[in-house]
Order: sequence, then C-alpha cells, then structure tokens
Amino acid sequence: MSNIKSRDLIIFGILLFSGLSIAGICIGRGMYKSRTHDRYVTVKGLAEREVEADLAIWPITFSVTGDSLNNINREIDKNRTVIISFLIKNGFDSSMISHSPPKITDTKAERYYGEKVTHQYRYIAHTTVTLRTQEVKNAKNAMEKAGDLVSSGVAISEQNWNNSTEFIFTNLNGIKPEMIEEATQNARETAQKFAQDSGSKIGKIRNASQGFFSISDRDRNSPDYKKVRVVTTIEYYLIDN
Repeated sequence: MSNIKSRDLIIFGILLFSGLSIAGICIGRGMYKSRTHDRYVTVKGLAEREVEADLAIWPITFSVTGDSLNNINREIDKNRTVIISFLIKNGFDSSMISHSPPKITDTKAERYYGEKVTHQYRYIAHTTVTLRTQEVKNAKNAMEKAGDLVSSGVAISEQNWNNSTEFIFTNLNGIKPEMIEEATQNARETAQKFAQDSGSKIGKIRNASQGFFSISDRDRNSPDYKKVRVVTTIEYYLIDN
C-alpha cells in the first residue's frame, strides 16, 4: 500500500511539473508575441506639387475727388466705363466683371482730418471694379497693361492687404489621391530603410494619420504658381527577420 501511494505521488509530481512547464511555455510565447506587437516605427511621408493657379481675382480700385456729389457720381460712372471697356477689349466677358458701391469721405464732416487741415476738394470717393476669371495668363497680361487706364485718366489706388490681387488654385481635390499615395509610399520607403538598418522588416500599419494640405506661393514674385504640400504620419509594426 505504501509503495502504491509513493508511485501515485511520483506520477502526480511528474504531471504537475509537465503542466507547469507547458503553461510556462505558453505564457512565454504570449509575452514574446506581446513584445513583438509593441515594436513599431513612426515615420513621416512627404509629397509636394508645383501647380499653376486656375483663378485670378483682380480688384481695380480708383479714387475720385470733387466738391459736388453729383460730379463725383458722374466721374465714378465714367471711370467704371473706362475700366470695363479696357477689360472687355482684353478679351474678358462682362460676366467676369463686377463693381462695388463707392465709399465717400466728406473731409469737412470727418473728425479725423481736424479743423486746421484743409483739402482742395470736399469729397473723396473710392470704389472698385473686380475681375474674377479662370483665364489667369490673360489676366496677367491685362495687369501689365494697367498703365493704359492711368493714361485714360483713371487714378488707380495702391492695393493693400484687404484689397489685393489674388491667384488661387481651386483643383485640390483633383490631385489629393495621387499626393496621398505618394506621401504614403515615401513613408513606407523610410520605414523599410529603418527596419533594414535594425535587422527587421516592416509589418502591417499600426496607425496612420493624414496631415493638412497646405497651398502657398512658390515665391513672392510668382504668386500665380503654387506649392501644394502634405505630410502623412504612419506607424508600422517591426518584425524580426
């Protein structure tokens, strides 16, 4: 009986040891797998394109002075007619042209000027005729001929930040897919080089985020050419070779 009990204890010990060993192996594999999944690399991919603006907005602001509002209005109408005729002569349709109501300053009523300041004319009026067109190159050519307006008696005002010529690129959606693909490929190449240097290889994507698209002038002297830029951030799992 004693021998039987001893044999049972030995068998039980062997089974217990085997079970613990198997459990240890499983836990070890699970921990290794967990550590493997925690290994990843974060990379950024860049894509840039140079594009031409496809919309031009040219505000032509002019000023008129006088002592009579009736005379002011006549001068404004006259100058508008000259500008519109100039634009149509240069190949633009009347549907591309609009104008704003005049802003008239009464120099005697405005406190800004003060009582001691005298002006030759009582009224100063500013108004704008705006060209909005997709014919960007034609618009640039017309801008180069703006001196013809001055020769015709139109006192063109200096542009400011609130009323300046704009060149805009509107077809961003048309190039987005290709640029995202290019940025993603650029990121993958960077991740592959990192993995190669560390003796690993890249696995599936762990996480990815698309950056904002930015559009800026190529340079200050060529606002009709734009630089489109996007940066993507991607995390790849790393796998041992």
